[in-house]
Amino acid sequence: MYNNKQINFDKSPDGLVPAIVQDAATFKVLMLGYMNQEALDKTLLEGKVTFFSRSKQRLWTKGEESGNFLHLVEVRVDCDNDTLLIKANPAGVVCHTGADTCWEESNISNDFLAKLENIIADRKNNPSDDSYTSKLFARGINKIAQKVGEEAVEVVIEAKDDNEELFLNESADLLFHYLVLLSAKGYQLSDVLAVLQERHKK
Repeated sequence: MYNNKQINFDKSPDGLVPAIVQDAATFKVLMLGYMNQEALDKTLLEGKVTFFSRSKQRLWTKGEESGNFLHLVEVRVDCDNDTLLIKANPAGVVCHTGADTCWEESNISNDFLAKLENIIADRKNNPSDDSYTSKLFARGINKIAQKVGEEAVEVVIEAKDDNEELFLNESADLLFHYLVLLSAKGYQLSDVLAVLQERHKK
């Protein structure tokens, strides 16, 4: 969730650094806020993006009044250690004007895999007793990996037959559980694609 690169709050006289918020699924830039160390700590602890409001002079969790929280997916620090990139899952519109973003852009994703990864990350960071995915995370990495192995065997078995529906359903099960495994390990499908892209260059 946090790339462990230390942000340097001392670069700013007021101890605040810009925090750019990006939709983890659509990659749209949603808004810009400011964080101090306390706001960052609260964000990491509670999983809801929290800023330091310069107008209110206090910590301010986005959505604390509207309910349109920004559920944290990942925090990254830039190359100069003075700006944060916050990847989040918005629970509703982001701008106080009612727009999807503070730049009045539409925030619609056509990438279902990205949506699915976002949902999986949300189930990981905000567990629910009714969620199968949350229960998978609760069982631990060994059980998740075991489930991926079981689904892979099912795909192999169905690949030898001619039942298209069963083969595609087992393939979907395998892909879903693989995405859960990636999330449990702290990765996304894009990390795997980056490896494949690097291999393609050779």
